[in-house]
Amino acid sequence: MGTSDAERALAVARLVENDVAGIDVNMGCPKEYSTKGGMGAALLSDPDKIEKILSTLVKGTRRPVTCKIRILPSLEDTLSLVKRIERTGIAAVTVHGRKREERPQHPVSCEAIRAIAEALSIPVIANGGSHDHIQKYLDIEDFRQATAASSVMVARAAMWNPSIFLKEGLRPLEEVMQKYIRYAIQYENHYTNTKYCLCQMLREQLESPQGRLLHAAQSSQEICEAFGLGAFYEEMTRELNARRAELLARTPEAVAEPAEDTSGVIKMAVKFDRRAYSPQITPKMCLLEWCRKEKLAQPVYDTVQRPLDRLFCSVVTVAEQKYQSTLWDKSKKLAEQAAAIVCLRSRGLPEGRLGEESPSWHKRKREAIDQDPEGSRNQEHTVPGELCKKLFVALGSGEESPLGGW
Repeated sequence: MGTSDAERALAVARLVENDVAGIDVNMGCPKEYSTKGGMGAALLSDPDKIEKILSTLVKGTRRPVTCKIRILPSLEDTLSLVKRIERTGIAAVTVHGRKREERPQHPVSCEAIRAIAEALSIPVIANGGSHDHIQKYLDIEDFRQATAASSVMVARAAMWNPSIFLKEGLRPLEEVMQKYIRYAIQYENHYTNTKYCLCQMLREQLESPQGRLLHAAQSSQEICEAFGLGAFYEEMTRELNARRAELLARTPEAVAEPAEDTSGVIKMAVKFDRRAYSPQITPKMCLLEWCRKEKLAQPVYDTVQRPLDRLFCSVVTVAEQKYQSTLWDKSKKLAEQAAAIVCLRSRGLPEGRLGEESPSWHKRKREAIDQDPEGSRNQEHTVPGELCKKLFVALGSGEESPLGGW
C-alpha cells in the first residue's frame, strides 16, 4: 500500500487482512503522484512517520508487515534508518538499490544492499537489478549473491519477458505475448492493462508494424487482431457469453438492474464501438455540447454494475427524460457512452460517428463569429484566429485589446 498516515493504513490493512498473505508499505516510489501525497519515497525524509506507520501495522494486524525503501544519499543514514525500521517488528525489508532521484539508467548499488543485509537480522530482499544484472533466470541468483540478500524482487525484467522465471531459459517473445493475450482474454482483463503490458514487452519494437497496430488498438478485439488472434477472440467471446448467459439463467435473483425507476425510460440495444467514431469526438461530448447549446442542465448518468458478471449499465437523464441501452458493457465508461448514443439517436442528433456531418451548432457558431467579429465578444469558447493574433500582439505590446472589456 501507499500511505502517509498510520491510522488510515491500519484501517485499510484490516479491510484486506483476511484476503492477503501480508501487508507491504511502499516507501520507495519516487513518482510525483505518490510523493506529493507524502507517500512512497517522501517517507524516507521522515523516519518518525515511517516508525509510526510500521509499528501501528505490526501491532494492529494479524498479517506479517514488510516495507520497501530506496537508499539514502549516505550509507550511514541508510543503515540508521533500516535499523530503526527493523525495531518496529516488521518481517522483512525490500531495498531498491538506488537513491530517490535516480532512475533505471543509473547503476544499482549492490554494495549498499549488501551492507544493509549484513547489518540486519531480518530478511532483506534485493531489488533494482533488471537493467544491468538480470537478463536470464540464472542471473537472479547471481544478483542475490552480489547483494548478500535473502531473496530478489524482479519487476521490469519480468514485465519485459515473464519467462525470466523459467529455469530452462527465456522463451521467444512472440510466443510469450501470444500466451499472455490468450490468458488476458480468457480472464477478461481490461484491454488497457493488456495493452500496457504488451507495450512493455515490445519495448524497442513498438515502432514495428505490429507495434503500431498495438499502439492504435482501442479494444481487446483489436489487440487480438494485431497479433493474429482474431478467430481466438471471437471463439472465446462466444464461450464467455454462453457461460454468462447460463449463470444468469440459473441465478436471476443475482442480477442487478439500474437503480432508477425504468418506467418511461427510452431504450435501445446499442453499444459504443470506438472504431466507429472520430478520435476527438464521443457521444457523451456531443450530448453535453447539445445540452449547453439548448441551455439545459448537463446530462446525469446513473450507472450500476451487475455482481454476477461485473458488467455495467447506465441510464442518462436529459431534460427529465431517461435513456438506456439494454446491452450491458464491460466498463462504466462504455456503458455511459451507450446511454448517450440512445439519447442522441432518439432526438435525431449527431453522435460523432465517422463520416457524419459535424454538429450544426458548431458550424453556426463559427459562421456567426466570422461574419461579425465585434459580436464575438459575447460568444463563449470560440474566437477567430485573426482576432486571437491581434489579442496576443496587443497584450504583448501594452496596446488596448481589440476585444475591449471581454
